[in-house]
Amino acid sequence: MIKKLLLSTTILALGFVNINAKGVNPIFSMLNTNEKLFVVERESSSLAVIEQGMTKGHMTGMHNMNHGVVKFDGKDGYVISRDGWVIKFDPEKEVILKEVKTSDSAIGFTINKNFLAVANYAKKSVDILDRDLNPLQSFETGSKNVGIKIYKDYLIFSQMDNDKITVLKDLNGGRGKPNFVIHKEFEDVGVMPFDAMIKNNNFITGFFKSDFFGVVDLDTMTYKKIDILLEDRKPVLKVPHFGFWSISDGHVFIPAVGNNKVLVYTSDFKFVKNIETEGLPVFTALSPDKKYMAVTFSGKKFPVIQIIDTKTLKIIKRFEFDGKVLHVRWSKIRPNLFVSVNDTNKVAVIHTKDWYLAREMFNIKKPSGIFIYEEAK
Repeated sequence: MIKKLLLSTTILALGFVNINAKGVNPIFSMLNTNEKLFVVERESSSLAVIEQGMTKGHMTGMHNMNHGVVKFDGKDGYVISRDGWVIKFDPEKEVILKEVKTSDSAIGFTINKNFLAVANYAKKSVDILDRDLNPLQSFETGSKNVGIKIYKDYLIFSQMDNDKITVLKDLNGGRGKPNFVIHKEFEDVGVMPFDAMIKNNNFITGFFKSDFFGVVDLDTMTYKKIDILLEDRKPVLKVPHFGFWSISDGHVFIPAVGNNKVLVYTSDFKFVKNIETEGLPVFTALSPDKKYMAVTFSGKKFPVIQIIDTKTLKIIKRFEFDGKVLHVRWSKIRPNLFVSVNDTNKVAVIHTKDWYLAREMFNIKKPSGIFIYEEAK
């Protein structure tokens, strides 16, 4: 009883008294959640594991991690390697459970409660697996496949070599084992689609060789092209990967490839302004509360991060590290921004309330992507 009283007194003293819509005080959720970081070690076929601010170990045997991607769903972790291996692992015990090779080259996959779908490059197919990586279906496309996403009972992807967008539909309506069929295909959408994102009911895809991006309305199954223009009405010559975009409630932030600007648009892509940046922006990452955005750069400014206030649309902070910054990830439960510093084999932590370098975590071999597993205590 005394311990409970002391905890309640401490929480009140700190001002943590907000109650959310479900009647739960967020501070209790935060106290009962642990963030475990899995960091891609791109030259070592491994993931570094960081917990409680320390590098606790390395998961090896992850194949070619030059473009490794990690995703979590429930208590399951999945990795896709550049050379087409899909790996299921236990993120709490940090052990590999199963692996299967779907292609000699793949970088895209998506997870549903009943299946996992892989967009292959070399095999030129989209493969549907169950959650234990057993094969269910395969759709041959004759193309490299990219930008695979899920919307309701649909599975959507682009065919890079065929300038086509394909929509599959699950005839079982998301119940049990999926049964996908081709629902609709959009031809001649643009030259060499390469990436995609889902925004509400819109599947948005970018192209290597077209000065626009395409939008499929997945409710009406219609397609349209949208030009992205700079302030002087010149087209953006290359739309960056959509993983590098940021979308808040009112704005879309796009790094201008080849230009020292972050482009700001309304949610329906009406131009707002350009934010002048220190270097050529590569990656924009919004904080969980969408108040701030971290921007990373290429070239001479690789070691720099700038922080933008999304309300004023102005740069408010700058950090420079002793090596190339390849990735950043905001904590969802603490005021932290994790920074992958590749050349000096570390992950730095920026305190995002008072904006200072809080600590550095070492013994991470050539880190790139940072992925967070939220573990209940």
